[in-house]
Amino acid sequence: MNAAGAGGQPPERTSHDERFMHLAIALGSRHLGLTWPNPSVGTVLVDESGDVPVIIAQGITQAGGRPHAERVALEAAGERARGATLYVTLEPCAARSSRNHGPSCTDLIVSAGIGRLVVSVPDPSPFAAGQGPERFSRAGIPISVGCLAEEGARLHRGHITRVAKGRPAVTVKLARSTEGFAGSRQGPRLMLTGEIANAKVHLMRAHADAIMVGAGTVLADDPLLNVRLAGLENRSPVRIVIDSQLRTSPASRVAAGAREIPTWIVTTADASVDAERALSALGVEVLRVSADGSGRVSLPEAMQLLGTRGLTRIFCEGGPELADALAEADLIDDLVLITGRSARGLGDVPALGPALQDRMDHLSLWAEEQIGPDLFMSWERP
Repeated sequence: MNAAGAGGQPPERTSHDERFMHLAIALGSRHLGLTWPNPSVGTVLVDESGDVPVIIAQGITQAGGRPHAERVALEAAGERARGATLYVTLEPCAARSSRNHGPSCTDLIVSAGIGRLVVSVPDPSPFAAGQGPERFSRAGIPISVGCLAEEGARLHRGHITRVAKGRPAVTVKLARSTEGFAGSRQGPRLMLTGEIANAKVHLMRAHADAIMVGAGTVLADDPLLNVRLAGLENRSPVRIVIDSQLRTSPASRVAAGAREIPTWIVTTADASVDAERALSALGVEVLRVSADGSGRVSLPEAMQLLGTRGLTRIFCEGGPELADALAEADLIDDLVLITGRSARGLGDVPALGPALQDRMDHLSLWAEEQIGPDLFMSWERP
């Protein structure tokens, strides 16, 4: 949608709007996983007064969620911002959650004398929720909303899902052999994908607020669940284990390293108190929710609880069983399926359970990418 400017007419987009919005979205993507509970917004400030548009400043929401991207760009530009065009991936906030946070981004934009505002997607948050356009109109600032809306919505899916549904957006990642198997019931863990694909997965971890697995994965593989890319080791997100009966051993690597990387275990109300004490002594935080009809963690309740903790994006690597349970609860927003092209004749555990196969009929395939010998296919909730 377009909001009218000072003259009452919708502002026309320029030929370079999409180019600068692509840049803003790329900037916002850099800090995914660092800004929760706030969205990772990207902004680009452009001087369009000459024959060729010139970038004046750029901004990204900073770690911890503040300062917001608009403030970063406007403070960098100073007086040069007056009359310039501001590209922003998410509707600017029109109110602040605390007086200590200073003026809203809407107030800052008006005070800076921005000449034109281009927004990718609206923000359903009560701190924005369409309050800004009227104030921009009164200030004579034309605003256009909807530039690269699909890409903007993908960038901010976690924030929008948390606001609209009270839970983080959930991305499920599964690897499979060419025959469709994710593992073997007997023997050691299978390596289905190559080094390049594994590095890609670690980058995906770095852009998540949390990595989530089930207790079975911890018991079988004793994973580290961290980011092991050179230079990005400090981007390891929160580790979450869904463990209905608190079977996670204090000797496991996720428990032993809980003081270095925040580790949360979600369990049921009836799980052992003694087991909780042993894990808590290591720095693990144990969260309790109701059990479902099978005595397992109620995944909808768990996701709502994680939403109240501020998480917006969860990257699930818990294997076929947890993936199928999430599908059955209709909690999958994105699915990344990696087919190891060199993994032939391996495994006997199907990667896709019945609930997930059914759920895939309601997801849209939006990307395919060859990473070395392995194929990444990505689906999303429409």
